[in-house]
Amino acid sequence: MAEHGWYDDSDHHEAVQRAERATRFGWSAIAWTTGALGCALIALTGLCAVAVVACLSAVVTSHY
Repeated sequence: MAEHGWYDDSDHHEAVQRAERATRFGWSAIAWTTGALGCALIALTGLCAVAVVACLSAVVTSHY
């Protein structure tokens, strides 16, 4: 504090900038994780639909 002057708040501004960068990084990580989980959920839903159609076609063809 003695070397900066009485009204110098550059340390505060640096801390705020670091916090903003950390916040942006955190939200970015959350967004990418949510997107990846959403894609995985869509792929899993598609695979389940294909499995259901395959099972139904196997049941239908086995009766004829």
